[in-house]
Amino acid sequence: MSTTHIRAKLRRYVAERAADCCEYCLIHERDTFFGCQIDHIISEKHGGATTEDNLALACLPCNVHKGSDIASLDSNGQLTRLFNPRTDQWSEHFHLEGAVIRATTSIGEVTLAVLKLNDLERQMEREALLSIEHYPGLKT
Repeated sequence: MSTTHIRAKLRRYVAERAADCCEYCLIHERDTFFGCQIDHIISEKHGGATTEDNLALACLPCNVHKGSDIASLDSNGQLTRLFNPRTDQWSEHFHLEGAVIRATTSIGEVTLAVLKLNDLERQMEREALLSIEHYPGLKT
């Protein structure tokens, strides 16, 4: 299945709406080596449309780990959807403890796991950015 081309105007809108920050891990695009990409929150594979209400800005690691996933099993074995930047507030599902992102809900829990938000390299990156006051890029 091929993916739909996203027009430049829509790409700019998504990036501006996100204040040029990954809507999953909150890193600013200027602080990433590979920049950010447009993510289909519900992938086209699962019937998601290429519309502004189904698109989010995601850094490369978040987008790669998320892939076409839309849900996972939480610690109780319940199928739980992933965080949706269009309908969820980041601060309702996550909070920061230094460079560590903590989940406060099952949605946060599965999103942390699937997107590997607390892998050692990602924590080290956040620690470095915190030390120069570049993280989080998006205020929660």
